[in-house]
Amino acid sequence: MDALLKKIIEATGISGYEGEIARIMAGEFKKSCDEVMTDNFGNVIARKGKGKKKIMIAAHMDEIGLMVKHITKEGYLSFIKVGGIDDRILPAQRVIVKSKKGDSFGVIGSKPPHLQKEEEKTKAPKYEDMFIDIGARSKEEAERRVEVGDVIIFEPNAGVLSGKLCYGKAIDDRIGCYALIKIMEKIKANAQIYAVATGQEEVGLKGARTSAFRIDPDFAIAVDTTIAGDTPHMTERESSLKLGSGVAITIIEASGRGVIVNEKMKGLLIDTARKHKIKYQIDVIEGGMTDGAMIYMNRAGVPTGVLSIPTRYIHSPTGVFNIDDLNSAVELTIKAVEHLAKE
Repeated sequence: MDALLKKIIEATGISGYEGEIARIMAGEFKKSCDEVMTDNFGNVIARKGKGKKKIMIAAHMDEIGLMVKHITKEGYLSFIKVGGIDDRILPAQRVIVKSKKGDSFGVIGSKPPHLQKEEEKTKAPKYEDMFIDIGARSKEEAERRVEVGDVIIFEPNAGVLSGKLCYGKAIDDRIGCYALIKIMEKIKANAQIYAVATGQEEVGLKGARTSAFRIDPDFAIAVDTTIAGDTPHMTERESSLKLGSGVAITIIEASGRGVIVNEKMKGLLIDTARKHKIKYQIDVIEGGMTDGAMIYMNRAGVPTGVLSIPTRYIHSPTGVFNIDDLNSAVELTIKAVEHLAKE
C-alpha cells in the first residue's frame, strides 16, 4: 500500500476534530496547488489554475467515531457516537482515546453472553449499555489520563488484504481524500480548480455547505465511497456494485432527498468514462447522501456530479476497497473536469 494512502487512512479526524488529517491534506496540497488555506469551519481549500470557470472537487476528511461522555467511579468510560454507527459492531472493538494528556488504549465492553437473560440474547446490544475499559482502577486514575469530551477513534489499521484489495480504518472517505490529492497533482485545465477536504460530512454535510458558499463554483464533483454489494446476504436489488468493476457514477441519493444528478452532468460523466475507456458502474442510492447534496443547492444551484468508490463494511472499524476503483475515480474526475472547463 502506498505510504501516503496508509498515512491518510490511519490519521485521526472524527467529525469536528479533523485537525490531524487537515494538516496532512494541507501539506500535500501545497506540493501541487497555487494556494492553500483552512477556513473558519476547518475545511482545507486548495486552488490550482486560472480561468473564468470555477470547478469544485470535494471529499470529506471526517470519520465516524466516539466521544467520552462520563467516567464512572470504577474508572470506565461511557461514550456517545459521532456519526452513523451500528451498535452491533461495537462490542470488543479496540479504540484509542485521544487526550491532551496522551493516547489511552481501550476496549469496548458489554455484558457477557453467559450472563444475559434469554430476552437479552434476542435483542441487539445498545451503545448506552456499553463502556470503554482503559485499564483504570478508579475514576481518579482514569481522570489523570482522559477527560469528558475527549475524542475516541477506532484503532488505526491499513494494508493490503489480497492483490488489489486493500483495507483500513476510515475508508469513508479517506480514500476520497487521497484521490483528491492525486487529482490535483495531475490535473491541467483552463479553469480555477478548487479541491476541498471538507469537515463534518458525517454529521450533516456541514463543511460542504460553508465551503461551497465561499467558492460559489460553476460546477462541482463530490468524491466519496458507496456500498458494495458483492458480499454474502446482499442482493443485487440492494446493491449491484462490485469491487474491481470501476468507479460508481451516482444518479440519485437517498431516493431524491440528496443529490439528483441532472441529465447533462449524468451524460457528461458516462460519456467521458466510455470515451476514455474508464471502468464505471451506475449507482442509484435509496439511503445515504454525500457532500454533493449540499453543494448542488448552493446559492442559485450548482450542476454537481458524484463519483464514489465501492466499499465493503462501510461505517465500521475496517473497510475494504479495490485500488483500481480508486484510480478510476481519479482518472474520471480529471477527464470530466477538463471537459467542464470548456463548457
